[in-house]
Amino acid sequence: MGKLDVAILRYLTSEDFRVLTAVEMGMKNHELVPGSLVASIANLRHGGVHKLMKELCKHRLLTYERGKQYDGYRLTNAGYDYLALKALTNRKVIASFGNQIGVGKESNIYTVADEDRNPLCLKLHRLGRTCFRNVKDKRDYHAHRNRASWLYLSRISATKEFAYMKALYDRDFPVPKPIDFNRHCVVMDLVQGGPLTHVTEVEDPGSLYDELMNLIVRLGNCGVIHGDFNEFNIMIDEAGRPVIIDFPQMVSTSHPNAELYFDRDVKCVREFFKKRFGFESDLYPRFSDLERDDELDAEVACSGYKRNRADEDQLLEEMGIGLAVSDDEESAGEDAEEPDKNTNYTDEELAALRKQLDDSIRHDETKKISDIADKAASLNIADNPDTEEIPELVPAPIDNEEGRDNVGELDKNSQKYRLAMIEKALSDVRSMRTYTSASTIAPEVVKQQVKKNLEDRQKRMERKKAIAKGEASAVTRLRRDNRETIRESHGLWGWDE
Repeated sequence: MGKLDVAILRYLTSEDFRVLTAVEMGMKNHELVPGSLVASIANLRHGGVHKLMKELCKHRLLTYERGKQYDGYRLTNAGYDYLALKALTNRKVIASFGNQIGVGKESNIYTVADEDRNPLCLKLHRLGRTCFRNVKDKRDYHAHRNRASWLYLSRISATKEFAYMKALYDRDFPVPKPIDFNRHCVVMDLVQGGPLTHVTEVEDPGSLYDELMNLIVRLGNCGVIHGDFNEFNIMIDEAGRPVIIDFPQMVSTSHPNAELYFDRDVKCVREFFKKRFGFESDLYPRFSDLERDDELDAEVACSGYKRNRADEDQLLEEMGIGLAVSDDEESAGEDAEEPDKNTNYTDEELAALRKQLDDSIRHDETKKISDIADKAASLNIADNPDTEEIPELVPAPIDNEEGRDNVGELDKNSQKYRLAMIEKALSDVRSMRTYTSASTIAPEVVKQQVKKNLEDRQKRMERKKAIAKGEASAVTRLRRDNRETIRESHGLWGWDE
């Protein structure tokens, strides 16, 4: 995974983020999201969506891949990073992005700052790397699912870590203060210090050893075990006090291998102090010495805590994990074998996805027709003697003078006439016909609007004739395979060379 470049973030428009979010929603039930489905969820013009997706693929925020039965788009790690950073920026959590200060087998650490320039720490979870792919055996993120994408697993990991950190911080454990999280990103206070592995000497190794062992016991009494309590996950601040980090692998004391994990944490601390500081003590805690006095594992649902499947799904939903990705990124899955079933969404499902998209990015779109209606309603049509008569709305003149007066008073002063005039103005704008609705609208403005609408119509017709390159290649490949099948059948289908 290369360095995260956030320079493009300032140049992306709201439509770009809308397309990225639409692809993210489509990955809920698809390994590769077809372009037509992205256009339906994003609720944008079909040709415009393909142009945006082409640009996003150029910047490697999306990737276009060829599947067994159909082609589609997939959200990359960089695109997922941009969605999370955009959400955190909109919440005023972060305002600037700094350098990378750490990298691990399952995360990247960066320095960021808020609007007041207070330094913060941003952790991006990166499950699925080559060095950490056996997640199913080491973590229970899959729960009862057969497969899940790495983006979804990274999101679960970040959500669990934020929950652990918040619960420990509320109980006065020496952990960084949790600020916020979104998708696979966790924002926390920046610890002013360094990891224990960089410390070469301390004033009192015995005091630090006792403090670390007491932290292990305190965690066990609360019902949790760190699981990776070593010199790489222990920070030493400027005052020489330890600060614990990295919590996704925490397990409950009810876990079948809880005693093994507990003894491993104790052994890591003992061996490090013996090797680095030459300190060795015969006093160390044992798993049988724990006395539970809290239910932290039940509060955050740690791994190993006994719960049923309904409780797991409800807990994940309460944690804010609404977009479950059900397909693995390395295999085509069942969805790829049935493209027609996946791409045919009902109107209700598309409406629900569009509503989620609008709520997630909080994008307020301006509606031109509503603006035109408001302007037309604000015109005083009845008092304007220069208003042109419209045959569809105004009846034919009557020979009787009294009849003409009654008709004019009935039509122009009634609410029905005003509503009809507004509807006529809207219909003329849609059909690009020139008319004079009131003396307050300049003819030049009407001509410009008509010209713009004609150009838009011409562009729409041209886009309808054009076929997306990716979809065309998939259809062509399918037709070619069908022709080869018929040719190899030797006249079975009624056609013989």
